Amino acid sequence: MASPFLSLLTSLVTSVFLCSAQSVCRPPSDEKCVCNCGDAVVNTGNDNAFRAELEELKITVKQLSQTGKCGPEAVGITANDTNTDKPQDCQDILDNDETTPSGVYMVYPRDNLGGFLVFCDMDTDGGGWTLFQRRQDGTVDFYRGWADYKTGFPSNLNGEFWLGNDNLYRLAVQKVYQLRVDLEDVEGETRYAVYDTFAISPESQNYKLQLGSYSGTAMDSLKQHRGESFSTKDRDTSTGCANTFKGAWWYRTSSGNSCLHSNLNGLYHLGTHESHADGVCWYDWKGNNYSLKRTEMKIRPTP
Repeated sequence: MASPFLSLLTSLVTSVFLCSAQSVCRPPSDEKCVCNCGDAVVNTGNDNAFRAELEELKITVKQLSQTGKCGPEAVGITANDTNTDKPQDCQDILDNDETTPSGVYMVYPRDNLGGFLVFCDMDTDGGGWTLFQRRQDGTVDFYRGWADYKTGFPSNLNGEFWLGNDNLYRLAVQKVYQLRVDLEDVEGETRYAVYDTFAISPESQNYKLQLGSYSGTAMDSLKQHRGESFSTKDRDTSTGCANTFKGAWWYRTSSGNSCLHSNLNGLYHLGTHESHADGVCWYDWKGNNYSLKRTEMKIRPTP
């Protein structure tokens, strides 16, 4: 039976949702609507932000119901509130309960700047992977600017998404992490690449990519991107590569070298295409004129 505290929290989620749905306030698109649900005040000025907050609250309720705790301490409200007892990544969540399924969960980086939602892969190679990129069906436009890649897009982590470079930096700076890249072509064949260390620099240094040694079956198409800055179409730290190859990536900037050996945030062409290297490509496996069907990039603490 659910505790009174969890029942109350669940009721709040429901009330907030109904309030948003039934609000008679209809402001212009550039104004905010504030509706009152009894004692609760809900800001519905940004539908995407509101849905994300609602989803976060629902997931928090789910996680609390699994812990069996109730009261203020269940949500981390203490006299000296810290994130030391909260999961910092998906590996922490799996360590707490090895039966945890893959899905969306809250994590709280140790910088105490607040938690955010991530998708956890609890199945691949023992699980504990925190995803920061997924391509699978071409439903999300990845040819975006710096601000979108900084904060992440979209809010639905069950489909295609980029977690956000700021969030990725906050995660990766906590511990020594490894990177895994899972790839699938149109015919259903899969390959993977693992790098025994992974890190990126902060935004002030353009999220430079740092990688360790490679192992796997996909061959190393990130080797040419080590030490490179992240580029987007409106903040191209390379030599025009982001605009030329219609993506956002750690494109190469060295004089005399080509822009890329991989472009996993490129256009979703799905299979063989005539345009050169502007698809979801991994050169050392399928070349520059083949766009992959599915890709996932994920990190986990190094054993």
